[in-house]
Amino acid sequence: MKENSLLLIPKYEDFIQYMIEIIIKLPRTEKFNIGNEFKISMYETLENILYLEKIDKYQKINYLNKIDAKINLQRILLRIMLKNKWIDEKKFKIAITKIYEIGKILGGLIKIYGKNN
Repeated sequence: MKENSLLLIPKYEDFIQYMIEIIIKLPRTEKFNIGNEFKISMYETLENILYLEKIDKYQKINYLNKIDAKINLQRILLRIMLKNKWIDEKKFKIAITKIYEIGKILGGLIKIYGKNN
């Protein structure tokens, strides 16, 4: 259980690094709108992932649900970026694949801690 939440940290760091490179290349107006929202969401998600190691097991499901909701928001923002052609299909697929991997780990943690609550 613990190693799954620890595995989330480098996976999510990799996702953040990839997305920052994309956000920097967004059109100027969107860089400060959707780009800023995306960055705030990513940093809040990372903060919640880091809390997983510090809180007791009965609180973990709440943080896992917060992380899950933020990741869903990021998926939606990515689809908006694609629909508006601010990112291309290749970058979208790479980002969605990274989120999918994070989501699989998260889903496993939610199952584990959901049963324990």
